[in-house]
Amino acid sequence: MINQDNNPKTIHIDSNLQKMVCEKTVLCLVDGQHYPPVTKNTLEELKKLGAEIKALIFLGGTEKVKNAVEELGEADIEVFVDKDKKELPLDTTRRAISKYDIEIVVDLSDEPVVDYQDRFQLASSILQKGASYMGADFFFSPPQEVEVLEKPSLSIIGTGKRVGKTGVSVSIARTLKEKRQEPVIVCMGRGGPSEPDYIEPKKMAMNAETLLKVAEKGGHAASDYWEDVLLAQTSTIGCRRCGGGMAGNPFSSNVIKGALKTNEVEENFVIMEGSGSTFPPVKTDARIVIIGGNQPIENIIKFFGQYRINISDLAIITMCEEPIANKNKIDKIERGIKKLNPDIEVARTIFRPQPLENIAKKKVFVATTAPSEILPKIIEHIETEHGAEVIGYSNKLSNREELKKDLNEDLDKAEVLLTEIKAASIDVAGKSAEEKGAEIVFMHNESVLVGGTVKTFEDAVMDVYDKAMERFGGI
Repeated sequence: MINQDNNPKTIHIDSNLQKMVCEKTVLCLVDGQHYPPVTKNTLEELKKLGAEIKALIFLGGTEKVKNAVEELGEADIEVFVDKDKKELPLDTTRRAISKYDIEIVVDLSDEPVVDYQDRFQLASSILQKGASYMGADFFFSPPQEVEVLEKPSLSIIGTGKRVGKTGVSVSIARTLKEKRQEPVIVCMGRGGPSEPDYIEPKKMAMNAETLLKVAEKGGHAASDYWEDVLLAQTSTIGCRRCGGGMAGNPFSSNVIKGALKTNEVEENFVIMEGSGSTFPPVKTDARIVIIGGNQPIENIIKFFGQYRINISDLAIITMCEEPIANKNKIDKIERGIKKLNPDIEVARTIFRPQPLENIAKKKVFVATTAPSEILPKIIEHIETEHGAEVIGYSNKLSNREELKKDLNEDLDKAEVLLTEIKAASIDVAGKSAEEKGAEIVFMHNESVLVGGTVKTFEDAVMDVYDKAMERFGGI
């Protein structure tokens, strides 16, 4: 954003920068690798653009600067220098943001003082404090948090797609319903309705026939809000979103409109359920982050995974079993989580299928999205714990053509189609079962605690619930 013409005393700054910093409170990150007059000249130009510079933080390189405070400091600008620490001054940055109510942090540093990983650490810390972070060719802003909810709430967010967030959300909703009070869940799937859709389980039959009718009318019957209402038996509000930013903001959505509906319904607690790594753009009283044991570790504890961990009250790691993830990997994930956020609780979990109806002594065809390597354990659980005979299966719910091939091979032999509510489970698998006269039974992927820092899954959920209630006002 900065370039020079033939006049060495003049610095030009990209006009786009002017729009970003004009009349904003600014914190600048600097380093001693730059010749101090160069940095000072740039600070002066930022002021001319309307930036209200409150403070400077040296990220490093101070050994090359005789006196950082004298060379760059001014009467109205505080300079933070810590020559003893070798790590990034993240705590200092957060304190300065709070002290001066900083809106934008401008990074005027560069390699070798900061590298790519350092900048993601800085971005996570800065966004956590609600400020934006920008450099020569990047701009990150914190996800939108509109204050529209009039009831206590928690949000469920994820560090990626396919980490089992919807299954965990159902388990959380079931726990709240059993232990304290029935929530309403606001969902934001990529196949959600054009207008927020409030579904009450007590006002319609929650079964396969209902979902098949939704699919026949052109609706996405396997959307998250239908899955939640049927499996958790709690009211839901279906919304949609398109796109997702690195820090979690959707490009567009109707979620705020859906959240406003919660102020009118009878349920007195709200769960805002994210989509993949995208957040609900609504402020809540507490957060739970869902982390997949199948994810690369760097995606969890680096990049913007660390941001999601830093802003959450509970981390639930899913799929904590071999061959998906060995104990050594899960140990590393948990240590990384606790290093980033020492106050966060961690729950290690696995998923086990829970049919909504009795399938004992029946021949079943299983339709799932589970990874191939875990299918043997799923089949074993269905047979040993629920007494069914699995005569066929498919984990291709997300691939319609492959799913059809699997169904054509073995569904004829089955009495029951046992399926998750995902992707093509209704319009392809459900319709095929209906045509072949097979009973349709849905299954929930129940979260089963296998370790972590919490005693039980229920205790972990209720602890977050209590925090949400306390922050809301104890209602």
